[in-house]
Amino acid sequence: MTDKAYNVLFLCTGNSARSILAESILRKDGAGRFNAFSAGSVPKGGVNPLALKVLRAYDYPVDGFRSKSWDEFAQAGAPSMDFVFTVCDDAAGEACPVWPGQPMTAHWGIEDPAAVNGTDIEKEAEFNAAFRYLKNRISIFLSLPIESIDKLSLGRRLIEIGRSKGSTSVAAKAG
Repeated sequence: MTDKAYNVLFLCTGNSARSILAESILRKDGAGRFNAFSAGSVPKGGVNPLALKVLRAYDYPVDGFRSKSWDEFAQAGAPSMDFVFTVCDDAAGEACPVWPGQPMTAHWGIEDPAAVNGTDIEKEAEFNAAFRYLKNRISIFLSLPIESIDKLSLGRRLIEIGRSKGSTSVAAKAG
């Protein structure tokens, strides 16, 4: 077993909802084993208040979050990532920066709760659903024997996680 803490970056277009939820979940549930980060290709400039409300309701950290560009993590001196996960289809389809250290990547797309039109209750319900889908994926990720599994098998498992319930992947919906 290694004492290494793995760096994980969650990417979304706006870095205001899904990637923030994922960062907070991994920050708490993977504490000591993982360092969690999030960023966006076109950051909105602020964190969605409903994301913070849902995190508080589940007793997850809400401190220090800000909407930021993924360029911050591609610069010299930035933490070297071990894993990079896209959580929205738009970010998955964009040309990402070249990440130092050649991290393992996977797409874990889920619907954007911030895009829901409806009542405040309906919007909050979508944020709760996004939280649950991400928490489930991160729980599976945390259970993987990262230190002892070969890279090819690990890569396949990361892709499978992204196809779990709530996935926006066409392949997952067809299966």
